[in-house]
Amino acid sequence: MLSRTADHLYWMARYMERAENTARMLGVNRDMALLPQSADAAEDGWRGLLSISELTLSFSKRYDEVNARNVMDFMVRDSTNPSSILSCLRAARENARAVRGALTTEVWETQNQTWLECDRELRGDSFERDPSAFLERVKVRSHLSRGVTVGTMLQDEALHFLRIGTFLERADNTARLLDVKFQALRNGDFFGGQSRLEQEVDFYHWSAILRSVSAFEIYRKVYRNVIVPEKVADLLILRPDMPRSLAACIAEVVNNLDLVANEQSGETRRRAGRLHADLRYSRIDEILATGLHAFLTQFLDRVGDLGAGIGRDFLVPVAA
Repeated sequence: MLSRTADHLYWMARYMERAENTARMLGVNRDMALLPQSADAAEDGWRGLLSISELTLSFSKRYDEVNARNVMDFMVRDSTNPSSILSCLRAARENARAVRGALTTEVWETQNQTWLECDRELRGDSFERDPSAFLERVKVRSHLSRGVTVGTMLQDEALHFLRIGTFLERADNTARLLDVKFQALRNGDFFGGQSRLEQEVDFYHWSAILRSVSAFEIYRKVYRNVIVPEKVADLLILRPDMPRSLAACIAEVVNNLDLVANEQSGETRRRAGRLHADLRYSRIDEILATGLHAFLTQFLDRVGDLGAGIGRDFLVPVAA
């Protein structure tokens, strides 16, 4: 496959996944903001959302105040923010348009229609009237895009590059989400030393984290227990059967990298396999004992290194 085609497919998938992830986080944070809490706590929630996406600095250049309205506007439809939902859907559609010949008609029409519908909604007043409905629609359209892709495309290199992009982006987002939430805890031993009210508040926050990655029902099924941070971390980092866990995402990256391997991709595949093995044979108590923030920071660095390696081995070279 031509590197330019692989590049467009890879980034089409990454941008679509990024739009969905942003919609998930905004939706859950908006719901959490409706709970009884101080103004400072509400502001911290929106600041955390900007931190997850590394958008704090660019946000501060355009807005004077961190509040729900400004953050939603910046992360949903601000065209100057390359990670806004609008920017991501536009980029996904443009990448799809560039490689229409490598996609089925259904895949292209789904991407195109997603962009047209969401752009039309954001130009009107429907988003202001019901932000939750718009965010839910972005998630549904992303699900539809993945389903149509897997259901209609030949299982060749084009599909493999789409899946590499999807799962690399998903792993990055899950790690960022976990890192920011755990750092926001008031003390290092999780619930130790907290009042009952504080524990109840944290329960709702952990529930929100699980819902943001569609893992609330899965948690109940797997652990059959109250929601505690250690088990949330275990589910979202090490469970290979949890679709959005780090272990599951990296396993998919490894499998699809093997299917598109070329003469120069050996080192990238080795690093991906090493990361997969580290996740497969780790234990959550060991990770927590050595420091979750350090673990997740290193994971994000390794995911970034994988992305750079994939770019070197398969995609269009970046001009110096």
